[in-house]
Amino acid sequence: MEAVNNGARLIHFPVSFFAVVMGLSGLTLAVERMEATLGVHHVWSLGFVVVSVAAFIIIGAFYLTKLLRHRAAVIAEWNHPVRIAFFPAITIGLILLATALRPYQADVARILWFIGTAGHLGATLAVISTWIGHRSFETPHINPAWFIPAVGNVIVPVAGTEFGYTEICWFFFAIGLVFWVILLVLVFNRLIFHHPLPERLYPTLVILIAPPAVAFLAYMKLTGGPIDAFARILYYAGLFFTLLVTMQLDRLARLPFAMSWWAYSFPMAAITIATWVYAAGTRSGFHTGLGFALFAILSAIILILLYRTTKAIAGGEICQPE
Repeated sequence: MEAVNNGARLIHFPVSFFAVVMGLSGLTLAVERMEATLGVHHVWSLGFVVVSVAAFIIIGAFYLTKLLRHRAAVIAEWNHPVRIAFFPAITIGLILLATALRPYQADVARILWFIGTAGHLGATLAVISTWIGHRSFETPHINPAWFIPAVGNVIVPVAGTEFGYTEICWFFFAIGLVFWVILLVLVFNRLIFHHPLPERLYPTLVILIAPPAVAFLAYMKLTGGPIDAFARILYYAGLFFTLLVTMQLDRLARLPFAMSWWAYSFPMAAITIATWVYAAGTRSGFHTGLGFALFAILSAIILILLYRTTKAIAGGEICQPE
């Protein structure tokens, strides 16, 4: 009976689980940046790297098993107007792991970056082609998770520039930046002129923070600094969306737990890292302190998410049909 139950739950193992890898990798990168801010060697972040890699391997193994045993269920997720956006989280996870691994294993990181980058280009083209050709999608299906496939391209330069692939990085930065503008208009059209987001998708509002924050980090890597007018626009756009999301805290706090809660993690990591990079570029004590405050919030979010996810798994509350 237990084997039957496990098999039934595997069918409903969501691709959105890879958002856990994004969140843990984001925390790892934030810890690495904190170490740089404090002027200490990478002593704490190595443990976070190990945890992030382990999470990717475990989640990847479960989803690969699902693909092998329940191919139709995976195809159904691909054709789902919301879940399709989470498939590129797999390749984004690889790129983030490569970025986090680079200080420790540069050669391994380079290989992961190549695999993740090539895979993400393929995922971006596949998802956008599906959006264009899948006429059953409607405006109410649009939500901030749609930023993940296309705008995720701006993550590529964060590590890619360190490997020397400047032109490739500009290519991906251009894709991500252009689609950020396009999707931002579509998402706000949906948020303003249509029914409110369903409860399970409401946490994806936090994703609004990520594109400008990560684009700022990528732009700084591509240009090598200093902080110019465009860098300021990107950073402060990310900070504004952080404030905008803060205005929704009351409602967010009352939502029942779902895997979509992991949408809180990576965007907060992105704005935390961006704030410390901005502080270093402007020598702003205020922004340095703000970075530590954001890091404290990020750490609390990750701890809560890990606790709630573990509790939900133990209670059989997730991997259930919707």
